[in-house]
Amino acid sequence: HLSFFSGFGPFRQYLVNSSWEAVKELSKRGLGENIDLHIMQLPVVYQKAKEQVFKIWTTLQPLLSVHVGLASSAKALIILEQCGKNKGYQEMDACGFHPEGGCCMLDGPEKIESTINMKTLWKNISVEGIHITFSRDAGRYICDYTYYASLYYGKGRAAFIHVPPLSTSVTAEFLGKALQTIILEMLKQC
Repeated sequence: HLSFFSGFGPFRQYLVNSSWEAVKELSKRGLGENIDLHIMQLPVVYQKAKEQVFKIWTTLQPLLSVHVGLASSAKALIILEQCGKNKGYQEMDACGFHPEGGCCMLDGPEKIESTINMKTLWKNISVEGIHITFSRDAGRYICDYTYYASLYYGKGRAAFIHVPPLSTSVTAEFLGKALQTIILEMLKQC
């Protein structure tokens, strides 16, 4: 089974993005012999991220695409996101742009739910040393935009996980191990 994982590049004051560091660490750890794992760093740019997501779904056609983003407000919290929203993207990206009309897909529904039941996943999972929570609002920035695009192109077969910034207690190794635990549980739903 092919699974695809992405993290994001630097933006604002985050010269090292914990999402990309966590995805690289997950790649080193792997998900077992049956899972062919592909990773990619996405730019914090609406249009470029959307183009990359489109390529992922049209060329690789993964069983599941998991995107990982940095939640700067979450200090020691991993957030499992259930759905992506189509509208409300007014914040400027790393290149100073935002989508026309604040919309991801002009013909898309207001929101798209993941086929992965994140609430069930949240109830069934625990990672020692960090709190995990469930959310229905990924934030109307590049993370939510990318998630919506992936849900749209992948017909719901996408997931999004927000991770906290790196710190002395939240290292890339720690986040990689946490992602491995979460995603192995997630794959049981596929």
